[in-house]
Amino acid sequence: MAIERLNFPTAPPRKQPMAKLPLYVLAAVVALGGTLYFYLQYLTKHAPRDIPLTPEAKAYVRNLQLSGVEMQANQSYFNQVVVEIDGKITNTGDRAVDQIDLYCIFRDAYGQLVLRQRVPIVSPKNGGLKPGETKAFRLPFDEIPESWNHAMPSLVIAGIKFS
Repeated sequence: MAIERLNFPTAPPRKQPMAKLPLYVLAAVVALGGTLYFYLQYLTKHAPRDIPLTPEAKAYVRNLQLSGVEMQANQSYFNQVVVEIDGKITNTGDRAVDQIDLYCIFRDAYGQLVLRQRVPIVSPKNGGLKPGETKAFRLPFDEIPESWNHAMPSLVIAGIKFS
């Protein structure tokens, strides 16, 4: 008996899946770029705005009293110095306050300004500050210039938003 050899039709060679890889990479880059663009647009429209220090707020500043303000420096895990200012603020007036911002003004050995940073110490997130109420605050700073004189910075009320 003779063995017959069967000839099966051969399938055409498959296209390499790597041929489409540049298209996938390009699509991913375009999608990421579009997402980043729209995120930045969102941030610019919804960025927190600095609250002003209106004449009404300036008159109320005397009713906001800082106490127990202390400064300490700690070494972070990444060998970076973090300066923290802790304290309390009391509302001795008769109005509820939603937000209070401070300017922390750091100076060098000659009294020259080296850093002025605006930071919130009371915000709507933590419930504001009612009349007669005292709240603690903690302000961390990790990017103070080396020329800073290591003295307590000046703390100046920069803005008040009433309830």
